[in-house]
Amino acid sequence: MNGRLFDKVAIVTGAGTGIGEAIALKFAREGARLLLVGLPDDPVEDVARMINGAGGFAEIYLGDIAEEHHAQAAVEACVSAYGRIDVLVNNAGMFLIAAETQDYPIDKFDETLRANVRSVFLMTKFALPYLQKTYGNIVSTGSEAGMIGIAKNTMYGGTKAFIHSFMRGVAVEQAAHGVRANCVCPGPIDTAWTHKSSGPMDREMESMMIDATPMGRRGMPEEVANVFCFLASDEASYITGALYAVDGGVTIAKGSVGSMASSHFKKQPEGTLPTRHAHDGLKNKDYETLT
Repeated sequence: MNGRLFDKVAIVTGAGTGIGEAIALKFAREGARLLLVGLPDDPVEDVARMINGAGGFAEIYLGDIAEEHHAQAAVEACVSAYGRIDVLVNNAGMFLIAAETQDYPIDKFDETLRANVRSVFLMTKFALPYLQKTYGNIVSTGSEAGMIGIAKNTMYGGTKAFIHSFMRGVAVEQAAHGVRANCVCPGPIDTAWTHKSSGPMDREMESMMIDATPMGRRGMPEEVANVFCFLASDEASYITGALYAVDGGVTIAKGSVGSMASSHFKKQPEGTLPTRHAHDGLKNKDYETLT
């Protein structure tokens, strides 16, 4: 599989569902050899089967990478399988509850902090010595929520703002070692998290999300994966410390602009990646909506 990532070795966390699944499939199509990381209940093995069945290369690691030993073991599993690491994709993360700050459960605060902040720090810490050897790069999943204020989403937004700042700091620090670091910041994407029927959003949040997006629709996981692929490739050789918004314009808009979008913008592309788990990200996860 020749392509923009031909012969590069990449770790993709949160690779079983949603954006992570799309990143894995896109990277494989572009020639990368992959270690796919997910929790034991995530369909990571199915994604690996799709890639290997199509002639690609994908190994898996199942474990909670917010735990130090699992993060280190995941990195070592990649090196054991392929001999090196060229790209780290920090995609694993959770949005478990929509609630105003005074009502936000402390246990959910701790769980979100572990999943969204600790995992990114640990994977970055343990991968950097190997990325320095290959002059590799890191691409982490940020969010529109880390750029703008969103009611009932303060904790999740705070964790994503950390990732934005963390990646920028890493970009400055690791330039001395030839390592780039960037963020992709998705807006409302068509995954489990952005539907009331399958995630923690209430009806008001779901409606507001589309209404506030100039393009008037959710993005597709594949549309986000395309930007990850670019930033991970040598085509982005002069880009580091960047926050790439893939959000249909939501972070630059004000008011109810979604209804004004042209029918061309509102039509969701068919896509080319054979994703199976776009809406499975919250299966077996403990989420809720407080209103």
